[in-house]
Amino acid sequence: MNSGAKFLLIAVVVGILNLPAQAQTIIRKEQTLGASGLPTPRFVSLNVSKANMRSGPGEQYPILWVYVRNTLPLEVTDEYGAWRRIRDNEGTTGWMHGALLSGRRSGIISGATRILYADPDTKSKALLRSEPGVILSIESCENDWCEVKIRGRSGWIPQEHFWGTYANESIR
Repeated sequence: MNSGAKFLLIAVVVGILNLPAQAQTIIRKEQTLGASGLPTPRFVSLNVSKANMRSGPGEQYPILWVYVRNTLPLEVTDEYGAWRRIRDNEGTTGWMHGALLSGRRSGIISGATRILYADPDTKSKALLRSEPGVILSIESCENDWCEVKIRGRSGWIPQEHFWGTYANESIR
């Protein structure tokens, strides 16, 4: 490989690694089956009010983070026995026991204040505004819009306004 090709390869790899977490998720479209028989990558949510993220797949590994937000969306990127390698919305990765996770889908408002609409159309009635970091429950997604619940109120939000789904993902 000549030096020009090596430079281009390094530039592409560095560029991908420096992308925001959501953009990296969009690039990775290929799924494989994990040890559980479920696809990886996939989104899940935290099923408990307190969970440890560890540096490796086992209790012998050091705790990196302690999560204290039940229903926090997480992405499973790998599996090892009962352990799941996860990534949060900020791109932090580590290992968590699968019993702490749920298949229920949730998302987290990202970027800026976002509007929940009465219908899947930005011209429909605005129901509420949500700040970044607010967790929502995903009911369904189609055509780049998701029907969600935020603090008991149902409405629609563009899929790109929160983290917790893949681009163009359909959820029923």
